[in-house]
Amino acid sequence: MRLIILVLISVFLTNCEDSKSSKQKTVPVKDSVKLKKPIEKTLKDTVVTPKRTYPLLTDKNAMDFFLEYNKEHKENKVRIKTDFGDIEILLFKETKFHRSNFIFLTKQNYFDNTQFYRIVNNFIIQGGNSDNRKVLNKRKKIGKYLLPTDTKRGFKHVRGVISMPSSEIENPHKLASPYEFFIVQAKNGAPHLDGDFTIFGKVTKGMNVVDEIAKQKTDKAEWPLHNVYIRKVEIIE
Repeated sequence: MRLIILVLISVFLTNCEDSKSSKQKTVPVKDSVKLKKPIEKTLKDTVVTPKRTYPLLTDKNAMDFFLEYNKEHKENKVRIKTDFGDIEILLFKETKFHRSNFIFLTKQNYFDNTQFYRIVNNFIIQGGNSDNRKVLNKRKKIGKYLLPTDTKRGFKHVRGVISMPSSEIENPHKLASPYEFFIVQAKNGAPHLDGDFTIFGKVTKGMNVVDEIAKQKTDKAEWPLHNVYIRKVEIIE
């Protein structure tokens, strides 16, 4: 009789332990919500706002900035991605300020979603601008500056070279707009541009893409009737 009582007590205690264990494994909804709050707060606390790593560029500091930038950033091959295909460019080391400027703007993602906004078939396609407000805001963030011409390196405006247009602001030295560029598409080149505009690279792959873009219809202002986007410019090496 005593043995039976002990067995019953043992079974009762075991059932109580199992019941208690199963309750501990089930987390009430209100407790699970409470647990998420400190985790979310911790994640927010770890978000760090990126710091500006370069000065606001002006005509006074741009040349010094790119002189130093040229020492550390040696990349000289980029890829321009468009809806018509890719254009690969070799940037000339001889034109160090213009090469450095293009690499810098590429790393700032400036050219992404800009456009080839001027097209003249059998002459040039010109890109790096847009009527999109986001592009204007990018320019404001980077700064307002011009680059001097560098035309005595022996380069000519032959088919496939990339050159930098003068600023819209009238200036006697034809200082260049750093945000824009053009690619010579004419089969015989554009020798009448020699000496006035800085050639700082050449197309190494994708002239068929340049030719296709040059075929697009434009209005009287040479702006394409359908936007020709530069989806992205990326560094190859």
